[in-house]
Amino acid sequence: MNDLLILAAVMLATGAVGGVLAGLLGIGGGIVIVPALDAALSFLQVDPAIRMHIAVATSLATIIPTSVSSSWAHHKRGAVDVDLVRRWAVFVVLGALLGSWIAAQVDSGVLYFVFASVALIIAIKLVLPLEGKTISRNVPRGPLVLFVPTGIGAVSSMMGIGGGTLSVAALTLFNQPIHRAVGTAALFGLAISLPGTLGFMVAGFDDPRLPIGSIGYVNLIGFALISPMTVLTAPIGVSIAHRLSQRQLSLVFGIFLLTMAGRMIWRAI
Repeated sequence: MNDLLILAAVMLATGAVGGVLAGLLGIGGGIVIVPALDAALSFLQVDPAIRMHIAVATSLATIIPTSVSSSWAHHKRGAVDVDLVRRWAVFVVLGALLGSWIAAQVDSGVLYFVFASVALIIAIKLVLPLEGKTISRNVPRGPLVLFVPTGIGAVSSMMGIGGGTLSVAALTLFNQPIHRAVGTAALFGLAISLPGTLGFMVAGFDDPRLPIGSIGYVNLIGFALISPMTVLTAPIGVSIAHRLSQRQLSLVFGIFLLTMAGRMIWRAI
């Protein structure tokens, strides 16, 4: 019983931190939730071969309500580019479905290294004083640009994150203000987490190694404990974000990514 209480406390704390990060950085909190779930599943002696898949899938499930809460809070402040969301949403969804399928096929070490590499590149761009360094004056239109939202959806779904990590970096490269990039990324989180979660449910359906309370690779117990806290605390992160300057928010986001990238490289080794 004590072990279950400790596990429940860890899940609630993880949800609280993940919610604040969702609002502050436009992410779904998955960068915190995935390693926490991985540790919890290890404690429960879940088969290592599917442990990371369950952590990623359950993280995506918790991001669904978080994204709704965070994006609505940003929208009320006029920080969501609704037109861009309409143009990119279908491709983000397709990418998320593709990413969940790929993640079910590859080794977890590969996922750690892929994300760490991407996170390091993004962090360098955000931490260094490169605000004037963009690749266009606005978000381009055209068929080639649609590889961007597709890639964001695929990689984010593979890693169990809401897409803010990649969306914010891409939008700032397209000369979008950081607050608007963060708010728009929060809404992309819903377009990634919902289809990604469904994809992982199908991919892991009827696997005999799954822990109790699972539908496919999504564990409903973890979802039930983490999700309420992320919804409650996401507006706190939004409030903090809008008190920071563009440079301050960029530094917070960049330093956070550097820290998480280092942790993932260490775990993979």
